[in-house]
Amino acid sequence: MGFRGTVTDAPDFDASADAETLYNAMKGIGSDKEAILDLVTGRSNAQRQEIVQAYKSSYGKDLIDDLKYELTGNFERLIVSLMRPQAYHDAKEIHDAIKGAGTDEKCLIEVLASRNNQQIHDLVEAYTDAYGSDIEEDVTGETSGHFKKMLVVLLQGTRDEPGVVHADLIEEDAQVLLAAGEEQWGTEESIFIMLLGNRSFNHLQMVFDKYQEIAEKSIEDSIKSELSGDFERLMLAVVQCIRSVPMYFAKRLYKSMKGLGTQDNTLIRIMICRSEIDMLDIRECFRMCYEKSLYNMIKSVPYSFLAGEFFPEAAQLAYKMWETSAMTKVQLRPTIRPASDFDPADDAQNLRKAMKGFGTDEDVIIDIVANRSNEQRQEIRQAFKSILGRDLMKDLKSELSKNLERLIIGLMLTPAEFDAKMMRKAMEGAGTDEHALIEILVTRSNEEIHAMNAAYQDGYKKSMEEAIQSDTSGRFSQILTSLVQGAREQGPADWDRALVDAQELADACNEDSDDMEIKFMSILCTRSFPHLRRGTRETLFISTDHISGRYQRNTVYLYWPHLREVPEKHCLSLLTTSQGGTRETLEVPEKHRLSLLTTSQGGTRETLFISTDHISGEVPEKHCLSLLTTSQERYQRNTVYLY
Repeated sequence: MGFRGTVTDAPDFDASADAETLYNAMKGIGSDKEAILDLVTGRSNAQRQEIVQAYKSSYGKDLIDDLKYELTGNFERLIVSLMRPQAYHDAKEIHDAIKGAGTDEKCLIEVLASRNNQQIHDLVEAYTDAYGSDIEEDVTGETSGHFKKMLVVLLQGTRDEPGVVHADLIEEDAQVLLAAGEEQWGTEESIFIMLLGNRSFNHLQMVFDKYQEIAEKSIEDSIKSELSGDFERLMLAVVQCIRSVPMYFAKRLYKSMKGLGTQDNTLIRIMICRSEIDMLDIRECFRMCYEKSLYNMIKSVPYSFLAGEFFPEAAQLAYKMWETSAMTKVQLRPTIRPASDFDPADDAQNLRKAMKGFGTDEDVIIDIVANRSNEQRQEIRQAFKSILGRDLMKDLKSELSKNLERLIIGLMLTPAEFDAKMMRKAMEGAGTDEHALIEILVTRSNEEIHAMNAAYQDGYKKSMEEAIQSDTSGRFSQILTSLVQGAREQGPADWDRALVDAQELADACNEDSDDMEIKFMSILCTRSFPHLRRGTRETLFISTDHISGRYQRNTVYLYWPHLREVPEKHCLSLLTTSQGGTRETLEVPEKHRLSLLTTSQGGTRETLFISTDHISGEVPEKHCLSLLTTSQERYQRNTVYLY
């Protein structure tokens, strides 16, 4: 399958230099948390272990101990967790889940249900090494019943390896599960434990399909009706992981951010443990299930004081880890690959035979076309004409029924020809399919647009630009015309230019409609995608409306201990009450809410969303952002409450 994580080895890695950076970040009064966060999240776990060794070699000190001493609270827990090897992180999560007041059954379920055999074995060894006790004894001492028994089975790490399928046992296992649950009074939980805890994922996927066929209900529905409590939740988690581990984690992440308050430990645990395994797949599953990106979900979580669980570091770390991963180009995993032992002449002959005589063998046509890559299909078209002197596309159109013809012809076209055909279809006849026009032109690269233009001109003897302008109007037509040029800039983001563009977009919101549309079009239709991703995140929503009465406009300097002077471009205008004081409550309408851009010495920028809703009562210090503001040419410290 290849690498499906989002955190990779940093290029030009120097463990000694990184160790020195961390040492300097913790030297003196206070710690440079931003520098620590930048460095740790920008290295793979293997590189972090090298940094730990280099730190000890250079300074004769334990990096983990120093981090624990210098950092506090949840931030300490997060950074130290990242610095641990994965197995030791899992061991720490299990230990925390079973020690102290109460047991975190959800954590036990998540970790043990989702790990493979090797990860379980590494976890068991790490637990013994870290805590000097047997993990099985500790777990069984804090759990009970069938829940405990299943955890013990999972801790053995003896599941059949991936790919092992006992074909002769698939139906038998399905029947045994049915007999143990639905077909008798009471439930033989031991059967569920034995089968779901030991068979391979591949085998059980087939068993579940057979179970559905026999029982006429899913295995999940049977578990819900036959089991209960923590045991039911554990078995459902096992089944979900058997079906799809990335989908299981996508759902866990969604639940961790849904509702009042956020389960920060769950969010961070999953971000850490899956970042180098399958986070790309989790992202895809999340978008498929919830129709929004995981990155945007993390950014938009409505943290609440009432939940009592917010800590800025949780969101901060999530942003850091997603700053790169949200832009990571997804490694393509096509469903159609070039056929091995490909022979275009043989395929051409077989297609001709399938269409020759009375009736058409549609199965043969589908089998050939659906199992060849697009490049191979073009070779078949050429071979069909060279050998048989016939046009394959015309023969297919005359022999196939309407819907199948559309599908097969679409597959036989080149990507450029297909796009051109779809553009033509969107504009011909009564009405225009604006959604199709938008979908194609917004998502294609410059090269794809140029190829599509050429295919359109060749196929319909008219330029696509002319067709668009004759079938659309107004600003919509202008935007499409701009996109069809295929002149979008290429390359990475330009930091300084992104900030300028972001400010121009923000300023344009206060201009008249025409000016705003022109400004948006000039930037969004021409800048590179990496540049736009950076620029839109840096947009500052600053209201310039005049506000009279008790509100005045002050300049706010973002305060960082290591910054002696703050450049003007890093200062923002903030609405504050004119009454003064260091714990002001800002009762500003929603349209005047601000997004603050912060900067560290290294130039990393993070966005902190600040709500100016009325907040009554005392707010804990950890929920406040301390800012330096100017007042009568002197600096004073104000507090802005994070919502």
